[in-house]
Amino acid sequence: MTSQAEIRIYVACLAAYNNGILHGAWIDAYQDADAIRDAIAGMLKASPEPDAEEWAIHDYGGFEGLRLSEYEGIDEVADKAAFVAEHGSLGAEMVSYYGGDLEEARKAIDEHYAGEFRSVAEFAAELTVDTTEIPEGLRFYVDYERMARDMEMGGDILAVATAFEEVHIFWRH
Repeated sequence: MTSQAEIRIYVACLAAYNNGILHGAWIDAYQDADAIRDAIAGMLKASPEPDAEEWAIHDYGGFEGLRLSEYEGIDEVADKAAFVAEHGSLGAEMVSYYGGDLEEARKAIDEHYAGEFRSVAEFAAELTVDTTEIPEGLRFYVDYERMARDMEMGGDILAVATAFEEVHIFWRH
């Protein structure tokens, strides 16, 4: 997981940029939106171009693969940074899955998360063993791989792989 100190944005002064000068600053994105705005104002004030006002995000890091636009709102940057700091790559994957909708991603994690497993088949096996009485003579005939595939294809669950043998399962309701 990315440390909070590594979640940052590079904000460039567009007045300088349009005149062939690279002027900008790396800013900690895991902080209050007003603090980010203050850092941007400080960068613009130090610009080699007089009266610099416009800026854009030209780079970012630590967002675990979550994409930011060049003109992403500062409130959204701060919210996404906090979400990624709390949930790591899983949070980034969920925001991406929901098309950038942070509230839907938050709702999925808070209300529909079933846990982390080595595979979807492991989840199917655990769920089956916990909820169903399987006769001893039939245990070796249960195909958890197929059950897992059917659960995914049937829309019962969403499986999000974040690493090797690290699969997060969400109930779809």
